[in-house]
Amino acid sequence: MPARSFAFFDLDHTLLPFDTQALFCNFVLKREPWRVFLHGLFVPVALARVCGLASTATAKRAFLSYLRGMPRDRLAKYAHEFAEVCVPKWAYADLRAEILRHKHQHRILVLNTASPDFYAHDIAHALGFDYCIATQFEIGDTFPGMPKLVTGNNKHEAKIVAMEEAVPGVAELTERERSNCWSYSDSAADLPLLEYAGFA
Repeated sequence: MPARSFAFFDLDHTLLPFDTQALFCNFVLKREPWRVFLHGLFVPVALARVCGLASTATAKRAFLSYLRGMPRDRLAKYAHEFAEVCVPKWAYADLRAEILRHKHQHRILVLNTASPDFYAHDIAHALGFDYCIATQFEIGDTFPGMPKLVTGNNKHEAKIVAMEEAVPGVAELTERERSNCWSYSDSAADLPLLEYAGFA
């Protein structure tokens, strides 16, 4: 095996059968039901998205309106509980087995997802990943109504750019080394990620 070998995984509908944004929203609303009323802020943006008048990134920002005003430490607590208690129950058993296989074969594991960073990193830790690349939001001490994206939505080619910048050794991989790397995703949007590795 080459000295450097990686396994790259998408999250939603790859490791889990669900959309984690919806799952995390439901997790929070069960603990703070009143926040459902904040979702009213998302409705006009959702309609605009359907009509092609709002981008996916804008819709993603607006969807998070249910977290408005939440202190950062409480959000971190929810994210940790969500990742440690809920996510392992939902993760596909065969994909968890793949994670273990790659660990035993000394590959570096990278979770590369468009999901928000404020819970994706906890999920990566819970599932045994070495690195996590996710959509980054500016949230401050309390969650804003429309959090700003730090570097844009982590999707398509953006996943490759972010991964090469953040994960040591990825940008320096030779063609031969990349041929011994693995990528996992269910989405056509992840073709750049799937084509990046020799096995997909």
